[in-house]
Amino acid sequence: MRTQLLLLLWAALCHHGDGRAFFRRTAGDAGKGTPSLAAGDGTALRRSKRGWMWNHFFLLEEYTGTDYQYVGKLHSDQDRGDGSVKYVLNGDGAGSLFLIDENSGDIHATKRLDREEKAYYTLRAQAVNKFTNHPLEPESEFIIKIHDINDNEPKFSKETYTASVPEMVEVGTFVVQVTAIDADDPTYGNSARLIYSILQGQPYFSVDPDTGIIRTALPHMNRENREHFQVMIQAKDMAGQMGGLSGTTTVNITLSDVNDNPPRFPQSVYQFSAPESTEIGSPVGRIKATDADIGVNAEMDYSVIGGDGLDTFDIIADRATQEGVITVRKPLNFERKSVYVLKVQVENTRLDPRFSSMGPFRDTATVKVTVEDVDEPPVFERDSYTMEVKEDADAGTTIGSVSAMDPDSSRSLIRYSIDRRTDMDRLFNIHPGNGTIFTLRPLDREETAWHNISVTATEFSNPRQLSRVRVHIRVLDVNDNAPVFATVYETCRIQTVSATDVDEPKGGHKFFFSLPPEASMKANFTVKDNRDNTAGILTRRSGFSRAQKSVYLVPVVITDGEFPMQSSTSTLTVRVCSCDRDGNMKVCSAEAYALSTGLSTGALVAILLCVIILLMIVVLFAGLRRQKKKEPLIISKEDVRDNVVSYNDEGGGEEDTQAFDIGTLRNPEAIEDGKQRRDIIPESLYPPAARRAPAGPARDQADVRDFISQRLQENDSDPTAPPYDSLATYAYEGNGSVAESLSSLESATTDADQDYNYLSDWGPRFKKLADLYGGEDSDRDS
Repeated sequence: MRTQLLLLLWAALCHHGDGRAFFRRTAGDAGKGTPSLAAGDGTALRRSKRGWMWNHFFLLEEYTGTDYQYVGKLHSDQDRGDGSVKYVLNGDGAGSLFLIDENSGDIHATKRLDREEKAYYTLRAQAVNKFTNHPLEPESEFIIKIHDINDNEPKFSKETYTASVPEMVEVGTFVVQVTAIDADDPTYGNSARLIYSILQGQPYFSVDPDTGIIRTALPHMNRENREHFQVMIQAKDMAGQMGGLSGTTTVNITLSDVNDNPPRFPQSVYQFSAPESTEIGSPVGRIKATDADIGVNAEMDYSVIGGDGLDTFDIIADRATQEGVITVRKPLNFERKSVYVLKVQVENTRLDPRFSSMGPFRDTATVKVTVEDVDEPPVFERDSYTMEVKEDADAGTTIGSVSAMDPDSSRSLIRYSIDRRTDMDRLFNIHPGNGTIFTLRPLDREETAWHNISVTATEFSNPRQLSRVRVHIRVLDVNDNAPVFATVYETCRIQTVSATDVDEPKGGHKFFFSLPPEASMKANFTVKDNRDNTAGILTRRSGFSRAQKSVYLVPVVITDGEFPMQSSTSTLTVRVCSCDRDGNMKVCSAEAYALSTGLSTGALVAILLCVIILLMIVVLFAGLRRQKKKEPLIISKEDVRDNVVSYNDEGGGEEDTQAFDIGTLRNPEAIEDGKQRRDIIPESLYPPAARRAPAGPARDQADVRDFISQRLQENDSDPTAPPYDSLATYAYEGNGSVAESLSSLESATTDADQDYNYLSDWGPRFKKLADLYGGEDSDRDS
């Protein structure tokens, strides 16, 4: 039966053509003499305790049939055919991808399988009793391996490749390598064996069929002729045989530039023009050579290699545009030279020695520059002038002259002038026609030794054309100042003096000292000239006594050695001092020491007085601030302090103490004299007449009537006092008034009894009132 089972399984696999099962019996008990069978490959099959065991099933992928794909059949030798054996399948895809007939043991695949998704499946099979579910044999494992078919085309790692290769290279130069991958099984057949070929890009490039390396196929490909190439590469499986699947990719190849082209000028002669006023460094024109190369291989240098403008013009390269910029190197002058010819050369900055045989990588051209005439300002012969004049020169003395000329061909006349902002004192002037500078006033070297002025030159034909030049005038010294004492050195036996002179002679100062003739005969002192610009004052006698005379005045004549000779007489004050035996000064006049310290006694006293005055001013100012009174509550021109007018009542008379301070009238001494009234003239402007004291011994009990009479008499006797002080008492209606009383107490009880026509007779001041009341009467009458 076992032999029949093996044959049955083998026949079933061969019949379907989609799988094979290899059975191997495990080694049994040799002592039992278990018979053995020989398989087709010579392997001995021995019977074991288990009835069956297998290793692999094989199944083709991508099944396209409508029925389930048959995998194989399982059968146990414990199966007697009575239906008591049930086959159970577990593992990868059991029950979903793979189904087993529990009665017959047939295994089928329910779906199309793809080896690229899963190459094999591991399952476990077992035979159990259908009724008791007891296993009849141990569970065994087997593998279903998916056989590959050529169902995947090759795919490149990139859809588009980009590469570059230098131009002018040799044949076979490496460009780039492309790689394709086939998902089919490379160990089974030729499904994953790829062959590369070129579909587009010949004859410029080629591809290695096995490695996919792309190389150049033509020599000396020129970028200037064609720069970009598009190459299409195909990868085909099945070793390139017919029926194989293929994939393609695109390779964009660019030829990179090399310096294989020399620069060339598009024309041999260039012409430019520039005004003669063009500043140094300014551009005149641009020229550009052409170079078929690009990038750094097209960078060029320009230079001037010849021509009569070699030193006047220069040319530099503009790296942004690769143009040659012609610039001015020296000032241009139309009157001297109007046309320049330049020979300009251009060459590459980076040369490739591999292409040196392709000719010289330089070119030359001729550039003509025409100078245009412009109206230029006058030009001085010098950049600056230095002149000298003696300080004793009279007004109108000529110092020197400046000269300028019009550089234009018209040679316009020049007018000279001095910029008065540089000669504020108007010490100098210039002749407008010939440029002669002369003095207007005498100069003093001791005041200003140098004068710097600006001279302007303008054209008569065009005054806007102006130029300036600096003129430095040095005032030369003359001996016009006499020497004077400089220092005095005091000792006990000799007085040494020196002199100074503001003049500055070329040979230096030389002073001579002597006594005046009128003082030499009776002088107590003599002058000894030391021949070194100092002199010693010597005594003619001894025994000077400070008690007799402590101060002596010695006249000394000081003469300089210049021409004309100048001299001055100065008085030397000699003080008698106490000295010891060695000639050292012990005690001298206290006055002398006080004077020599700097400030005199009078100066110290004056300073002290100033300080005292300042302190008094500060104290006085502080006192005035303390005595400052409060501002009055009523500030107006009609502020009458003697009367407080209240219009809302009739007045209370003398008993009304709130309306008026009656105590002031009863006690005149309580009046504040320092307080100024606004209704009278201030006493500081018109001093009042002397007041007489009130009569009677009891002044503080003075009667009001006496006080008012006294004040009235004082004002009447003062001719300068206007009637500012007036007493207005509104409690009294008055007698003899034309308008009579204005009080409403004496008016009629009704407005109808009043006649207001008389208001029109009072004049223009009462016109408004007359219109109001007179109008009411006329309205009432009507």
